[in-house]
Amino acid sequence: MDERKIPYKIYLEENEMPKNWYNLRADMKNKPAPLVNPGTGKPLTAEELSPIFCEELVAQELDDTNPFIEIPEEIRDFYKMYRPSPLVRAYCLEKKLQTPAKIYYKFEGNNTSGSHKLNSAIAQAYYAKKQGLKGVTTETGAGQWGTALSMACSYFDLDCKVYMVKVSYEQKPFRREVMRTYGASVVPSPSETTEIGKKILAEHPGTTGSLGCAISEAVEVATKNPGYRYVLGSVLNQVLLHQSVIGLETKAALDKYDIHPDIIIGCAGGGSNLGGLIAPFMGEKLKGNADYRIVAVEPASCPSFTRGTFAYDFCDTGMICPLAKMYTLGSSFIPSANHAGGLRFHGMSTTLSQLYHDGYMEAVSVEQTSVFEAAEQFARVEGILPAPESSHAIRVAIDEALKCKETGEEKTIVFGLTGTGYFDLVAYEKYNNGEMSDVIPTDEDIAASIAKLPKVE
Repeated sequence: MDERKIPYKIYLEENEMPKNWYNLRADMKNKPAPLVNPGTGKPLTAEELSPIFCEELVAQELDDTNPFIEIPEEIRDFYKMYRPSPLVRAYCLEKKLQTPAKIYYKFEGNNTSGSHKLNSAIAQAYYAKKQGLKGVTTETGAGQWGTALSMACSYFDLDCKVYMVKVSYEQKPFRREVMRTYGASVVPSPSETTEIGKKILAEHPGTTGSLGCAISEAVEVATKNPGYRYVLGSVLNQVLLHQSVIGLETKAALDKYDIHPDIIIGCAGGGSNLGGLIAPFMGEKLKGNADYRIVAVEPASCPSFTRGTFAYDFCDTGMICPLAKMYTLGSSFIPSANHAGGLRFHGMSTTLSQLYHDGYMEAVSVEQTSVFEAAEQFARVEGILPAPESSHAIRVAIDEALKCKETGEEKTIVFGLTGTGYFDLVAYEKYNNGEMSDVIPTDEDIAASIAKLPKVE
């Protein structure tokens, strides 16, 4: 197609929005290993998961056979407030880099929560309301998930209790206040409000917390309070399912102009954004209908893919949650407090872990100073201040575009811009002041945590 006919922003019409989520697991030959009960060592049943998660979400979590699951009309109506989101050609960045590569990004920050997290938050809140629950509990790292869930709960008049990783709670007071504005209660984790929080504080005095800690506290509160369930913003199969709207829209927009991406890049913490972005493309790859180079980008300070172990592990630091087979740094691993963004979970989605293990995708880790360098470069030419999480993908997209400059190859690069960074200005301030540093865990640090992995037959 004549490039002059391709708009700067590719929008889909409302009637082109996905009506079904795509369940990537249905097309996987090697299915993700099941969640395991740490007490019995056997796969968890729906009956065992129901006290933790909403009933309909349990069904979605365990479903690895149905490729498409209908999006309820009420959720689709909510999506219409900010979806379809645009697929943007980064012409200005291409020009700045003087690269023959064509760079596109799917922008998920055009809603009040500032990120892609709202795609799953509204779905999980909907099912909680449908079940007649009083409220939900959750954890949040950088605060994007907590913000999105507080919005969704406000929409459905549900109580929302958020346990926020302590270092983020202190670094991002404005993100915290957005949650409170939408009616959520926000507690820095680990805290003295739960038994598991007290235990973690006793064992690790002065700890800055981790997502694993916050998950433990949120699950404890959900299971001890009638009428509440726990919801999670990443990692779980159900979350990747909801986030598939990102990839489905991206592929539809590219197909509209006969554009075939060569490289698809996403940041990776627990897997929600990456899994959502790559879903339909990976589905084609699994079925042998097309091929793409798919790259997961993670922080060097929390490198679960690139330095972790593929094994069963607890999903939380308190070791009260199910066991998941994933690439993990060990549930006791806590990223350095100087790590500015999200992407601080010790493990990775079981779905993505299996795909990575089977060689369908690759992974790289990047240091945060180089991430913020890329974020600043992007902001100056594309006019969007990106979230630190998204900037990991930007870093590698720029690197790949510069490789094209060296070789002269005209590759098409697509990456996910998961959200905006306007609540991350403390981190930007540190970078601009030259106060940001890179703290990378040693082999000994990781080995000590891996040594504590549970023994699963």
